[in-house]
Amino acid sequence: MEVGRPSGARRSSMSQINVTPFVDVMLVLLIIFMVTAPMLDQGVEVDLPEVAEAPGLPAQQEPLVITLQTNGQVLIGKAKIDQLAKLGPVIQQALKGKPDREVFLEADERVSYGRVVKVMAVVKKAGVEKLGMVTRLPEE
Repeated sequence: MEVGRPSGARRSSMSQINVTPFVDVMLVLLIIFMVTAPMLDQGVEVDLPEVAEAPGLPAQQEPLVITLQTNGQVLIGKAKIDQLAKLGPVIQQALKGKPDREVFLEADERVSYGRVVKVMAVVKKAGVEKLGMVTRLPEE
C-alpha cells in the first residue's frame, strides 16, 4: 500500500497539452517577422524576367508609359514633361478614376541610374504601387 494514497485509487495519466513550447516558437516567429517586415518595403523593386521570350498578356486598358530619353527628357506617352517636379501631378491626373491602370517605365540604356531612380521615386510618390520596367529581347 502506497503512503498518501487512499486505498483503491489508481494512477491516472495527465490529459492536458503543454502549450508552452508552442507559444515560445510562435513568439520567436513573431519577432522574426516584425524585424524583417520593414526591410522588405525598402529599396527599388525590379522584377525582370530571365526568359528569352514571354507571351504578352492582353491589357484591359491602354497602359501609361513613361519614357526617359538619353538627353534627360521625360515623356508620358508622347507628351513632354519640362521638369521632374511636374511629373507627379501629371501622373496623378492621368490615373484619376483609373487606379488599376498599368504604368510602365522605359529608359534608354545610357540614362544614368540616378536619373532612373529619381523618376521612379516621383512615380511612387504620385501613388503608383506597381511600376513595370520595359525591356527588349536580345538580338540574335
